Amino acid sequence: MNHKSNMNAGEESDDRVVPAKRPNKDGSVSSAEGAEGRRSTKENSGQTTASQTQSWGNALSGLHRVREAAKKDKRLQFTALLHHVSVPLLVGSFYALKREAAPGVDGMTWKEYETDLDKRLEDLHSRVHRGAYRALPSKRAYIPKPDGRQRPLGIAALEDKIVQHAVGRVLNQVYEEDFLGFSYGFRPGRSQHDALDALWVGLMRKKVSWVLDADIRDFFGSISHEWMVQFLQHRIADRRILGLIQKWLRAGVSEDGEWSKTEVGTPQGSVISPLLANVYLHYVFDLWVQHWRKHRATGEVIVVRYADDSVLGFQYRADAERFLREWKERLRKFGLELHPDKTRLIEFGRFAAASRKQRGAGKPETFDFLGFTHICGQTRKHGKFVVLRKTVRKRLLAKLKELKAELRRRWHQPVAELGRWLRSVVQGYYNYHAVPGNLASLNSFRQEVSKRWFRALCRRGQKHPMTWVRFKPILERWLPFPKPLHPYPTLRFDAKYLR
Repeated sequence: MNHKSNMNAGEESDDRVVPAKRPNKDGSVSSAEGAEGRRSTKENSGQTTASQTQSWGNALSGLHRVREAAKKDKRLQFTALLHHVSVPLLVGSFYALKREAAPGVDGMTWKEYETDLDKRLEDLHSRVHRGAYRALPSKRAYIPKPDGRQRPLGIAALEDKIVQHAVGRVLNQVYEEDFLGFSYGFRPGRSQHDALDALWVGLMRKKVSWVLDADIRDFFGSISHEWMVQFLQHRIADRRILGLIQKWLRAGVSEDGEWSKTEVGTPQGSVISPLLANVYLHYVFDLWVQHWRKHRATGEVIVVRYADDSVLGFQYRADAERFLREWKERLRKFGLELHPDKTRLIEFGRFAAASRKQRGAGKPETFDFLGFTHICGQTRKHGKFVVLRKTVRKRLLAKLKELKAELRRRWHQPVAELGRWLRSVVQGYYNYHAVPGNLASLNSFRQEVSKRWFRALCRRGQKHPMTWVRFKPILERWLPFPKPLHPYPTLRFDAKYLR
């Protein structure tokens, strides 16, 4: 990669985006092996399955050394990483996959592959390291979206999932030292609730009067393969690792038995796609917006990004409007664009209600982020500004619709069996949505679930018709009442990110 492409990939005045070509070896084998924990080829080839299994600790130690090297030198390019994809790492990756996941084009299930696992993974390891491994196309599948449309997914073959997971674990050691603090999506030790906490704290503690709620149109399907490789080359100079990633990007898609070529994009749903997406947006957005708010903004700016879904808060409207114009130009350069229907600039913050009332504009607008509608509210006791969060209504209705369809399928199951299933569904819903201030939405969800279960039991044609008197003890036994399961955002945020 030449110097010009480095400059294009990042912000020209941000020197961290333009790493110098510094291979991690100085002509001696020992220096490279010391930095990356690499064994010699002879040692790798001579290991038995038993010793490889016992060397799981060595594999983790090797990954730790990669991370230490990445942390020590932010411009270091890693020339030899594939040897960290060992049999023990492949075993760990296999057991990290979902057992009941749908098979890809190979038709291989997790349970079938576990049969004779040692020999299968030894063979896979051998093919990967000698260059005989071939990526299979992803099988196209669709899942319904809350708005009624279909979201396309790519289901990778099982061996592709295993290798992708293993390579992802290696690359994470490098990129977790590079990714910025406001990036939360699909990162180890970071969750959707961490992103929600950060947004809430930013809106409450910073001078925010305008919120830009933005979504990139068809992001996973629009990633440029050429730019993706160039971004990876800032840190990864191992041609074999880059070759594997290019194989996955170009493997294509199989739908109804017909193969189609993929010239752009990475399959949404594949194991490696989240990491690649974060790398892409790290250079396209994160480094650029960090530089923008330091050198171009006139007021305070907050940023929270979860995958391709971002929320930014601005002190001044002029900053927000200028940022939006320049951001659109920036994305266009890398083959991306903002979704016009899902990108909005709204007045939001502690002064929004008074300002809009003075203009006769009504209540402040709301915005949705990660399943919650964010609302400008007031505390009951002192009437101070507070950001309220409630479950997005469309999501609640979509969940109830899904539950109704599954209830119909389980129509004639015993009451106790139905109760156990419903309890797990309701508790799972609470586990995500039970944030402080959202109790009314949770009670509404429980009430609607109760109604649907009651109707289902009434239609079973029992000798003794179901009544609310008979149903109430059943309901109290199986459906838990909601209660806050998450602390206030400031408590968790301050505990996790000590300043």
